[in-house]
Amino acid sequence: MRVEWGPDGARVLAPRSAALVVVDVLSFTTAVSVAVDAGTAVFPYPSRTDGVREFAARHGAVFAVGRRAVSPEQPWSLSPAALRRAPVPRRLVLPSPNGSAITASVTGTPVVAACLRNASAVAAWLTRQGWGSADRPISIIAAGERWPGADTLRPAVEDWIGAGAVVSALAAAGAGPLSPEAAAAAALHHGIGDVARYVTDCASGRELAAAGFAEDVAIAVEIDAGTAVPVRTDGVFTAAEEGARGEFRPPRA
Repeated sequence: MRVEWGPDGARVLAPRSAALVVVDVLSFTTAVSVAVDAGTAVFPYPSRTDGVREFAARHGAVFAVGRRAVSPEQPWSLSPAALRRAPVPRRLVLPSPNGSAITASVTGTPVVAACLRNASAVAAWLTRQGWGSADRPISIIAAGERWPGADTLRPAVEDWIGAGAVVSALAAAGAGPLSPEAAAAAALHHGIGDVARYVTDCASGRELAAAGFAEDVAIAVEIDAGTAVPVRTDGVFTAAEEGARGEFRPPRA
């Protein structure tokens, strides 16, 4: 089991992984968890400006706008709180420059959207697939943020904690061995105690709250409240399906 950061980490690790787990707690994978829990199929898209409207039309989907651009006609955004208030669509295109862009850049490897809401459910499902061993490794990607005005990664402690939550649950189920980075993420998750407080008080949490989106942070720290495991197949996240023996079946959009 390995943990790395951002798009470059995903591109390096995806080809050698049985599964890639993307963690973007504030807010892409939390939004995916909320939407998939409600029965929505989610299409990741790397940008809100370049062709998203046409992409959504081709896939018979609605699309999310910026947090401050929601309206009665376009009530869907990256805000998990907005998604809960909006009518539940069958298909949703969800752009974001971090978690969604990472997901969209990976091909040929199952991608799972994990967050603090569903870390235990994700780990349990991955374990049932027989993934998380030396010959069927799992790679966990902490998405991180972007520095303002620069296309450079800003490590985000909430994503490191979220990655640690997944690692901890996998290790408890017998997955391993762990890379030093994975072990460090798990140690952080175990050691901080009050996860909700840390995420609420971290830089990203404070930024969202100051911008008027404290409810999004509160949803992000609904520890293990989510039950669906969002798996991307053919470009879309839907809830994982399992057969009688727990084998992986491609989700249906």
